[in-house]
Amino acid sequence: MKKILIIEDDDDIASIEKDYLEVSGYEVHVEENGTMGLQEALTGEYDLILLDVMLPGMDGFQIVRKLRDKIDIPIMMVTARRTDIDKIRGLGFGADEYIEKPFSPGVLVARVKAQLAQYERLKGKKEDKKKISISGITLESDTHRIYVRGEEKELPNKEFQLLEFLMVHADMVYSREALYTKIWSMDSLGNTATIPVHINRLREAVEEDPANPKHILTIWGVGYKFKP
Repeated sequence: MKKILIIEDDDDIASIEKDYLEVSGYEVHVEENGTMGLQEALTGEYDLILLDVMLPGMDGFQIVRKLRDKIDIPIMMVTARRTDIDKIRGLGFGADEYIEKPFSPGVLVARVKAQLAQYERLKGKKEDKKKISISGITLESDTHRIYVRGEEKELPNKEFQLLEFLMVHADMVYSREALYTKIWSMDSLGNTATIPVHINRLREAVEEDPANPKHILTIWGVGYKFKP
């Protein structure tokens, strides 16, 4: 049975969410305070979190930022705040979906099911790709090791994540902004000039001739890609 944590200070809304989810076969726990909700979420016992934005103790934006450093499960923000900037903040801090109040309980349950199903698919893909090997470059996610033509190289965590993302999505082009969203999230928004620095460091580590890269390519005016 999947376990869901609801962090919501409106008793009526929390009760509706809880009732519909339990009828659908989920085990549900409710916390009304943001600080207590964060502590409960960090127990690691839940498969999905429904998170309100306006909460006593700690707001939803603070919670989702802290959770994303610790756990990897779907987080759905449920709120009456409808401005685009709030949605951008929530998704940028690591929320997987943003649902506006008022909402249909049936739609909420359907979205919960979709998020859990998507998470299971992505989890399976991650497990399949714990070891990636392309064009003489081998990356091991579990051990955080990288081998280039048989020689082990050392990479800082963010550069390792950047290379892993580009290799998993080989031949796909990503802009600086897209790479920030995927690797650095919103913390580095507005400082995209640092991306080329990390790209150059990756080239120094994995390319035979960093000045004339064959794999980590710049697509001028668009972004970067890993070419097999």
